[in-house]
Amino acid sequence: MSAQIPEVRSTEQLREKWMKPEVITGSEILLRSLLLEDVECVFGYPGGAVLYIYDAMYGFEDFKHLLTRHEQGAIHAADGYARASGKVGVCIATSGPGATNLVTGIATAYMDSVPLVVITGNVATTLIGTDAFQEADITGITMPITKHSYLVRDVKDLPRIIHEAFHIANSGRKGPVLIDIPKDVSAATTLFEPGNTINLRGYNPCKVPNKLQLDKLANAINEAERPFILAGGGVIYSGAHEELHEFVKKTGIPITTTLLGLGAFPSGDDLWTGMPGMHGTYTSNMAIQQADLLINIGARFDDRVTGNLKGFAPHAKIVHIDIDPAEIGKNVPTDIPIVGDVKTVLQMINNDVQYASKADDWRAQLLQWKEEQPYKYVDSDTVLKPQWVIELLNETTKGEAL
Repeated sequence: MSAQIPEVRSTEQLREKWMKPEVITGSEILLRSLLLEDVECVFGYPGGAVLYIYDAMYGFEDFKHLLTRHEQGAIHAADGYARASGKVGVCIATSGPGATNLVTGIATAYMDSVPLVVITGNVATTLIGTDAFQEADITGITMPITKHSYLVRDVKDLPRIIHEAFHIANSGRKGPVLIDIPKDVSAATTLFEPGNTINLRGYNPCKVPNKLQLDKLANAINEAERPFILAGGGVIYSGAHEELHEFVKKTGIPITTTLLGLGAFPSGDDLWTGMPGMHGTYTSNMAIQQADLLINIGARFDDRVTGNLKGFAPHAKIVHIDIDPAEIGKNVPTDIPIVGDVKTVLQMINNDVQYASKADDWRAQLLQWKEEQPYKYVDSDTVLKPQWVIELLNETTKGEAL
């Protein structure tokens, strides 16, 4: 039986409910602030440094918490929730070993650009740095694998920090943000004022691309004889499925999707060639190696896709569309860099692109490769092959399995 997450009141209803200023604890501020960020459910595992927070949950009907059996289970559950829902995943763990049990999940979310807000407890502020019982510098430990980390030293900062954390986690290139709350901060009281404004100097992700770069891309498509699209997880996280489909259909350019990009484009379409790279199809890899224009949309040129960089796409003009400017040119030299949100970029370029008329022979070649070199496996009368199971499911459900 699957767990059902009860509906919570809307943020507008909750704001109205809490309109009157109240002096409450840091723990209550945390719970209220999470609900005001439209958090449906929090995954967690209690411990000494977060007991005040768990005490505040008792009788708080609007707040929903799912108890896991281990901290790593909590963060992987939050990660899965974020991927499935498109919202920010949230988890809670105690200090020391509880916090360090989250590290693998935080690293996973960071590498895959999954938005998480990770809340950890810590020893009292007066004990920080004294090697107190179950003290760990979790903000220092996770610095390389988070977008940002907060150590809350004053309960008055808590509403602002929570509001900022959700903004950072779910904007630009998405990822995990950690909030470390000492035990005395969660117990302290102050007047609750919800965080409403964002003022982060130096953090202003570019969503709208440079129009001149889009013009260069449109011209490159018109001139290309062997264009190819490499789409990644950025399409999924941006919610740009429809825009990508429109772009492919308008231009007629064949497309491959990375592991994290699976689902961004219909796999049954003739223009889809399968996955690229180490675990990819013959058609996708041959297309990359022979393309004269490679359009990367929201992928990071991972080594499992590129292999030896010296021999990767040797004949192609490289276009890279990504919201993270640090990714562009990091692994593969880029001829046309386009910094911006994938959905916004595709919405703008779809107004200008035309059908790649010089690529008719190229499309026919890729379709021939798909027919001649499909994924293969050796059937067996004694061993149950997973490929056969998938084929049987597809046949039984007539390709309509959800």
